[in-house]
Amino acid sequence: MDTHIDEARAARVIDPGSGRHLHFLNHLATIKVAAGDDGALSVVEFAAARSFGPPLHRHLDEDELFVMIDGEVAFLTDEPDLDPLVGRAGAIAFLPRGIAHTFQVQSETARFVCVTGSGTGHPRFDEMVAALGEPTDAPTLPEPGYVDATRVADICQQHGIEVVGPPPAPLS
Repeated sequence: MDTHIDEARAARVIDPGSGRHLHFLNHLATIKVAAGDDGALSVVEFAAARSFGPPLHRHLDEDELFVMIDGEVAFLTDEPDLDPLVGRAGAIAFLPRGIAHTFQVQSETARFVCVTGSGTGHPRFDEMVAALGEPTDAPTLPEPGYVDATRVADICQQHGIEVVGPPPAPLS
């Protein structure tokens, strides 16, 4: 019997500050758990500054669960009559696959963890973050810079995420 446990599938505790750090779309992403070839979920921690928000998008295969560590984030869907859902430290936001959504940091900064799970295979969210991110040794927010929206949409599409609109206009 093979007693070797694949390191990616081994039980472990992931310490604060550890993981694969990336400057990703003008904020810091830290991959804590990569889904790998047979994983059922991925875990990515984010730190972002006020007004950050991704384009309106939908995950075709993955559900997302956001766990707010600190700060305040407004979550928006493409439902015109639904007001933004605001998450603060300790809150959890659930965004089911297929629902177009975006979010925007309302506080000076925010930290949150995004857990993705797939109903049709292994999650690819962490792979998309890695494809768009630039590795960094320093877990700090990057200086804001140009984001190529066409490249973002192309890479998202390759990872089962459909960009359907622009980032949100400033909410506050």
